[in-house]
Amino acid sequence: MNSVVLIGRLTRDPEVRYTPESQMAVATFTIAIDRMQRAGKEKQTDFPRITVFGKTAENCEKFLTKGKLVGVQGRLQTGSYKNKEGVTVYTTDVVADRVEFLEWGDKSENSSPKVESGIPDGFQAIEDDDIPF
Repeated sequence: MNSVVLIGRLTRDPEVRYTPESQMAVATFTIAIDRMQRAGKEKQTDFPRITVFGKTAENCEKFLTKGKLVGVQGRLQTGSYKNKEGVTVYTTDVVADRVEFLEWGDKSENSSPKVESGIPDGFQAIEDDDIPF
C-alpha cells in the first residue's frame, strides 16, 4: 500500500510547466508540516515536495500562494539523478491525486481569475441555515 495524506502550508507559490508531448500541466510546490513535539524538545518541520498533474495542477497555480493551508492526498515516489558534479542525488516526492484548498483568498491584485470574498468563480456562498444536516 502506498498512500499519503498531508496537511501543511505552502513554502512558495506553485511552479507550473507543461509536458512537451501532451501539453499537460505539471505543478510542483513544497509544503511545511510541523511534527508532533514532545515536551522539552525543539519543534521540527518536514518539507515534502508535491507534484500535481492536469487540471488540478492548473487550479493550484490559479488559487494557491505561499502560506496557504492545503490538504494533499497521493502516493510517495522515489527517484534519482546525477547533479552537475556527477553525484547521484536521491529524491522522494509526493505525487498528489487530490489537493484540497483549506484556505481561500486572492492570489494577487492583478491575478485572473480573481477570487472575491474568498469564494472562487463558479461557486456561491451558503449559510449554515441552508445546510440540511
